Amino acid sequence: MTETESIAYDVVVLGAGPVGENVADRTRAAGLSTAVVESELVGGECSYWACMPSKALLRPVIARADARRLPGLAEAVRGPLDTPAVLARRDDFTSHWRDDGQVSWLDGIGADLYRGLGRLAGPRTVTVTASDGTVTTLTARHAVAVATGTRAQLPDLPGLAEVRPWTSREATSGKAAPDRLIVVGGGVVATEMATAWQALGSRVTLLVRGKGLLGRMEPFAGELVAEALIEAGVDVRTGTSVESVTRENGTVVAVTGGGERVEGDEILFATGRVPATGDIGLETVGLEPGSWLGVDDSLRVTGTDWLYAVGDVNHRALLTHQGKYQARVAGNAIAARAAGDPLLDEPWGAHAATADHDAVPQVVFTDPEAAAVGLSLAEAEQAGHRVRAVDVEFSSVAGAGLYGDGYKGRARMVVDLEEEILRGVTFVGPGVGELIHSATVAVAGRVPLGRLWHAVPSYPTLSEVWLRLLEAYRDN
Repeated sequence: MTETESIAYDVVVLGAGPVGENVADRTRAAGLSTAVVESELVGGECSYWACMPSKALLRPVIARADARRLPGLAEAVRGPLDTPAVLARRDDFTSHWRDDGQVSWLDGIGADLYRGLGRLAGPRTVTVTASDGTVTTLTARHAVAVATGTRAQLPDLPGLAEVRPWTSREATSGKAAPDRLIVVGGGVVATEMATAWQALGSRVTLLVRGKGLLGRMEPFAGELVAEALIEAGVDVRTGTSVESVTRENGTVVAVTGGGERVEGDEILFATGRVPATGDIGLETVGLEPGSWLGVDDSLRVTGTDWLYAVGDVNHRALLTHQGKYQARVAGNAIAARAAGDPLLDEPWGAHAATADHDAVPQVVFTDPEAAAVGLSLAEAEQAGHRVRAVDVEFSSVAGAGLYGDGYKGRARMVVDLEEEILRGVTFVGPGVGELIHSATVAVAGRVPLGRLWHAVPSYPTLSEVWLRLLEAYRDN
């Protein structure tokens, strides 16, 4: 092991995924020297094993589903997808798991990249161990930002390692469709990957411990997605736990809590995420290795004046877009503190990630899509708000019928009855992913319902669902 001399920067960022890149972008824009440390590919989980490859897999699936709803086009798309072509396009979107372009971007903003395992070694100090054993010590004058993300959580089942299960990484980077795929889980990864691989030629069995899918959204979202998965051929089994898994002569055998044997060629566990903080030296600064890192709204770790935790590691909102939002807030806060400028950390201020509490949007790219922002009805009630849910079917909107025959979907807005603003909105239906930002603006902007009446939706579009929601609120 060879150790180099210590190098000083204003800011050191651990992790070069989208979150770490955005922290570096903001601190460099403020003129602060910035080092970025990465042990894998620059661009992180989202670019190579999550957002980009999963959506590249799903886009042809959704496009074909939409086409099949249109007379005059439906007959032309009755055949199977060209799975090798879909996978090849997916590979293009991951840059074939090469990070040259992302490295060039870091170079372009003037950040210095250090490849290797980065670990805290006391306050404001990070060591980087390269693949050849060389150790570089970096010191931060102002801040260290931890943006190491999460990794897949696997259940504690005997012999699981020998089974060689898929996690989200293998599910999004698979080179061929297994004949039979068992998916364990009922959340976003499970439903999206069940959607994708069923359409790409696998026979998918979805084993869900709970009573429904997408448990963090309004109940009807999971119900509509489950109906569509079953119609597509997925064997959906709710209330089903996996008690043991073995691989017998190449076949995966999962035994459920009810004693059923479910066989597959591969098994995907989509059962949650854990923070990637187990080996980054947290113990050297009095924090627990492997823990989530609690932060204030400027993303500074509780009890410190120099350490920031941005993105998934703080457990506020495990979504790429929300992590990038936090990164912009954190980078600006670091810059303000470094310059001695006032910190604008009041709710909705430039240095406060307020949306993490009140206006987090998410899209699940199944067919139908499920999209939501803010609080569900149950969450709003638990938070003590006096609210009312307003539901309408998309069948009441002319644009839905034009979108495709047999369009099925539902919309809900959760109205705060005291302030007459929206606490949350949920849309389920084909194409609603592009509709959710209108709801995000309404929730984040706390737009009064009286003003929303004057936001006139264009006819005939799916957006006219806003008018139907407001009419339903007025008339009931």
